[in-house]
Amino acid sequence: MDTTRQNKVARLIQKELSEIFVADTRRMHGVLVSVNVCRISPDMSICRAYLSVFPSERAEEIVKNVNDNQKKIRYELGNRMRHQLRIIPELKFFVDDSLDYAEHIDELLK
Repeated sequence: MDTTRQNKVARLIQKELSEIFVADTRRMHGVLVSVNVCRISPDMSICRAYLSVFPSERAEEIVKNVNDNQKKIRYELGNRMRHQLRIIPELKFFVDDSLDYAEHIDELLK
């Protein structure tokens, strides 16, 4: 069960990561990356961000690239949030395939 502080910090990180990814994906035409959910550990040291990627065929490749550049993203997040948080959590990125799963279930029900 998440505390109120965890929820607030997770929403703040989600908003800032979304803005970072919007700025970065403008250079890659035909790719859209959005941050669906952020979950933060109780000690505020690890943040798990679930990314939704369009087109979904490139999702694994893009999330791997994001994980490879995780330190740069954390640094930029730290610059944006330096007045709100004392310690910037370690970031871990995962593919959020809930939309693909819902589409698959929809196809099975037809």
